[in-house]
Formats: sequence, C-alpha cells, structure tokens
Amino acid sequence: MRTLKEIIRRHLQVITMVLAAVILFSICILEICNEQKRACENAASAFHQIELTLERNQNELREIGEEYSRTCLYNAEVIAYMIQNDPSLAEDMEELKRIAVLMEVDEIHIFDRTGRIVAGTHPEYYDYTFDSGEQMGFFKPMLEDKTLKLVQSVTPNTAEGKLMQYSALWSKNEKFILQVGMEPVRLMKVTEKNELSYIFSMLRIDPAANYYAIRTGSGDIVGSTDLESVGRNMADIGLDPERMRTDGTGFHARINGVASYCVFGRIGDDYVGRVMPDKVLYQRIPLDMAALAVCLLLITAILSYAVVWCMNRYVVEGIHSVNEKLRTIAMGNLEESVDIQSSVEFSRLSSYINEMVESLLANNKKMSYVLNKTNMYIGVYEYSEQMKSVRFTEHVPRILLLEQEESRRLAADSKSFREYIDRLRNDPVPDEENIFRLAARPERYVKLEEISEHNEILGVVIDVTEEIVKRKKIEVERDIDSLTGLYNRRGLESSLERLFVRADDLKHYGMIMIDADGLKGINDTYGHDRGDAYLRKIAETINTFDPQNSIAARQGGDEFVLFLYGYDQREELDEAVRVLEFIQKHCIAYLDEELRVKLEFSFGWVCAKGPADHRELLRQADEKMYENKRERKKQRG
Repeated sequence: MRTLKEIIRRHLQVITMVLAAVILFSICILEICNEQKRACENAASAFHQIELTLERNQNELREIGEEYSRTCLYNAEVIAYMIQNDPSLAEDMEELKRIAVLMEVDEIHIFDRTGRIVAGTHPEYYDYTFDSGEQMGFFKPMLEDKTLKLVQSVTPNTAEGKLMQYSALWSKNEKFILQVGMEPVRLMKVTEKNELSYIFSMLRIDPAANYYAIRTGSGDIVGSTDLESVGRNMADIGLDPERMRTDGTGFHARINGVASYCVFGRIGDDYVGRVMPDKVLYQRIPLDMAALAVCLLLITAILSYAVVWCMNRYVVEGIHSVNEKLRTIAMGNLEESVDIQSSVEFSRLSSYINEMVESLLANNKKMSYVLNKTNMYIGVYEYSEQMKSVRFTEHVPRILLLEQEESRRLAADSKSFREYIDRLRNDPVPDEENIFRLAARPERYVKLEEISEHNEILGVVIDVTEEIVKRKKIEVERDIDSLTGLYNRRGLESSLERLFVRADDLKHYGMIMIDADGLKGINDTYGHDRGDAYLRKIAETINTFDPQNSIAARQGGDEFVLFLYGYDQREELDEAVRVLEFIQKHCIAYLDEELRVKLEFSFGWVCAKGPADHRELLRQADEKMYENKRERKKQRG
C-alpha cells in the first residue's frame, strides 16, 4: 500500500495534467470560435462594401437610364420636325442615315397611320407593324391616342433580338409616327458594373478567401473570384442550400474538395458568400497551442513539487498524529482526547473527533429511548450535520427495501440519506401522522419519526404495512357497493368532496343521474338473481366511461350516479353523453347464457365548470332524470 505522500503526488500530477488538457482544449475551442467570429465580421464588412457599391452603381444606372430616355425622345422630336418640314426626306434613305449619324441614333423608322413601317434607315424592317411582336406592341396604344410620346425600356428588338431603346411620337401634323432606336452602349457598361462578378474583380478582397454570388432560385454561381466555378451549380462545389440560408452565421463545408469555413448573406436576389479554407483560417492556432502547452507543463511541474512539499509538511505529519490517537480510541479508551493545534483544520478535526467520542458514550441512552418507544420490528439511524456518514441498524435497509449497494451509498453520505428521507416524506398517507407510502406494488408503508438534539438527528423507522393495509381494506369495504363494485352513497360523497376541494382543476364536468327502468318487472318475471344481474350490467356499462376521469356509484336500489370531469371542451362532454344516449337505445343485457333483455334506463344530467355545490348538482340531475323517465313513458304509450 502506498503512502499518503505518494498518493497525493500521483493524484496531483494526474489532476494538473487533466486540468492542463482541459485548459488547452478550452482555449483551443475559444480560439476557433474567435477565428470564426473574425471570419463572420470580415464577411459582414465585405458584404456591406458590396452593398454600398451596388447601391452607388444602381443610382448611376438609374440616372443614365433617365438620360437615355430623355435623349431618345428628344432625338425623335427633332427628326420628326425635320421630316414634317421636308417630306422628301422620308423617301431618301441615305439622307435619313446621315440624319441618324448626325443625331447619334442607330435606327429611324417611319410608320403610317395604320402602324406599319413604310420608310426608314433599315428597309429590312419595312412592313413591320405594331402587331409584329411583343416589343413592337408596346407602341400600339399610339394608334388610339395621338398625344402619346412613348419611350421603351432597353429590350431586345423584334427582328434580331438586339438590345435597343426605342422612342416614338406622332408628327405635329399627325400624318406619320416617327420612331428612333438607340443602342444603349453606355447603359450596358454601367449595367455590367452592377454585376457581382464585376464588383468582385474591382474590390480589394482578402486573397486567401474566395467570394461567390449564387442565384437564389436556381443555385447557379453567377460570379466568383474563383473563375472556374462561375456557371456551375452550388451543389457541384459542395454547398448545401439549407445551410447557406443561415444569413451571416458561418458553417463548415468542403468546397471543391477543400475543408472550408463559409459565411453567406443575402444581397438583392442573390446569396453572396465568403469561403475561407480551414487551413488558412486556423493556421495560427497550432503554434499558439504548442507554446501554451509548454508553459502549462512547466507550471504543472513547479506546482506539483510545491504542493507535495506543503502537504507533507503540514498535513501528512498531522494525520500521523491523529491516527495514533484514533488507534487508542478504537482499542476502547473512550476517555482519550485529541488535541492537535498545528493548523485551524487540525484543531477542528480534534474537536470533531472528541464530539464523536462523546456521542458514542451517549449511545446507550439513545438506544434505551428507542426500545421504550415501541416493541415492534423497528430500525434506527443516526447522523449529525457534521458527519458525512450515517449509522443505522441492520433493520433499516430491510424496512426501506434498500438494495445492498444503495444501502452502502446512503450510509456513506448523510446528504444523500437526508434527500432520500425527504423524498420518502413527499408521499404521506392521508389522515395518518408520520406514516408514508414506500412502495405501491406491493403496498408498503412505514412510520418515520425523528428527534434532533445539538444538530444530531436520531430516526426510528417502523414497518406498519400490515396495519395500514387492513385499515384501507376496511375503508374500501365501507365505501364500495358489494353487488356492483361501484362506490356506494358514502363513497360517492367522500370522493366528490375530495374532488371539489380543487374544483378549478375539474375543467368541464357533468353530473349524471341514472335510474334502471323495468327492474321490478325483471325481478317479478325472472327472479331477483336476474334483477341483480341486470343492475350489474348497468354498473358495468357506466363504469367503462373514462375510468381516469370519472366516478361511478350506486345510490341505492336501482339509482346510479356517473360523474365525468377533466374535459377541456364542453363539446367533448356532450359527446360522452351522446354515447350514453346510444347505449340507452341500443344496448342489450345478457342475464344468463340464454336470457337477454333490452337494457333500459332513464337519465338526466347537468354540466358545469368551476366551483359548485355537488349536492345541488345531484338534485338538478335527479330532476332531469325524472323528466327523461316521464318522456320515455309517453313514447312507449
């Protein structure tokens, strides 16, 4: 067997190593979390910069678009004025092309009053009408309203699908419609600047990270600093759409086969994400952990040596002295006292040992108290607030049904034993003093009494199962109807009084009074044995109604009571009563193997919620039962 010094050194080394490992692990986790937080912050900053750029470009795009629209309409007005003043220009294609170059437009089209192109710079478009395509149809309302001046947004034209911006208006003399078309070259350049892929190429972004712009509907990658990924679907590179919707919260994934940390956010109709490889994100952590591990090992070695020296100097030597004193006491010298003053703790230990010896000396007096208390099969336990363990007689585990292992555990820890006793007290037997239910199956009851003196607790445990079981049996026989097995009048009254103490917990409830019709006829015709069978059938029928939330009783003779409670909705209670109505109309009673009769009974019921007088409810239900009986007699003629 090892010495205390060796044990302390060994355990201290293990504890410090475990503590160092926990510290290393905790700091490693903290560093990982910090790196992930920093990655999220960097991503948020980049996303904000992208949003500002998009907003700035969008404003520029809107301004240029408005400028294009004004210019396009102005050019149409000037050219229409020129052709109106010199109609011969409409017949001279070369002159129209020269005017187009002069006015910086790409196409000139002249429509007649019917909306058909009859002249212009592009003869291949002649005979096109406003019905020739969706793009042409934009200007069709001009045939009805000659005051309209329309400018079309940039859209593919009907003939070639080429992006153009068109404007059209009537000439002042209303003889023709003049339409000009302009290629939005500058507008398209600004539009290109508004694409995320263009912004990625212009921003100063961390070269170690890749940025992706992904279309929300299709999942296609529409822009990225990783050019090889553009045009692919996000699933192809390893992105999960569900995790991508975390909106600013990072997650790990394998992107193009590389373990990475991803942060995504929503910008417009796209998801924009920053993806950093794990080996780059966490590259500082291994070196930091190695340096910290070396420091912790040095601290562990120094601390272990210092603690062991102090323990040997101030603890081990004192324990040796205590052991010598305890050996003397164990040999029966209860007059021996311990007095070690090398530290406050040893001074207290000496005091506690002396108190324990005094407690042992008083044990005979305590046991005499127990024996005089009762002559039954009992168990005794004892402990104090200063003691960790509990002393009890061999009868205590047997009475409390404790397994050997559980008994040892409770004996070794007074706190656990106290908690066990408190749990036992949580299930008292009603109307009994200091008697508690220990087990439900089989039934086991114990009587528990304690006395406390000078912070010492002495307890007595008595097995009173036989006494309580006999008493409960007498109470059951007193409250149960022997013929039907239901509650009798007394049992019903006590059960209802107990339930209505907390009437709010009953929710919706109903009191039903039932009277067996035709009992006298059955007794007269078939005998009282058959009449008893008839009553038992009624009892069996009403006793099937939700046993957890009902009370069934025989008031006496042929009258029964059914109390239903615990229904969340009034409709549920009504449904239960409808079941009773169905039984009233259709149920058959088998009085023996060959004799069967229709099960007939009248009933009345009232429902309520919250506090009420159950006796008044019984009276009201009784009145309604007699009303039902009279109605049934009328129906039978």
